[in-house]
Amino acid sequence: MAGTPPRLSPIAPHEEGIEVPYERIHPDTLRNMIQEFVTRDGADWDESGCTLEEKVEQVLRQLKNKKVKVVLDLRSQTANIVACH
Repeated sequence: MAGTPPRLSPIAPHEEGIEVPYERIHPDTLRNMIQEFVTRDGADWDESGCTLEEKVEQVLRQLKNKKVKVVLDLRSQTANIVACH
């Protein structure tokens, strides 16, 4: 598949995050989380000519390949997808 993967943000310094294994997240919830991630304001994926489903599949592959991970911010009680270091 062509296209550039969505940009990933590092965890902000004020966040206290813990990694949540994506395999432990219900598949529908994970898909919704990824869809929200790739459609956030400022995301430039739509200029690459990929569909939303293609971008979701790219992020799923990145999760499986351990290039990105799901992190829960304990302060805000929100989850985010971030690059692995």
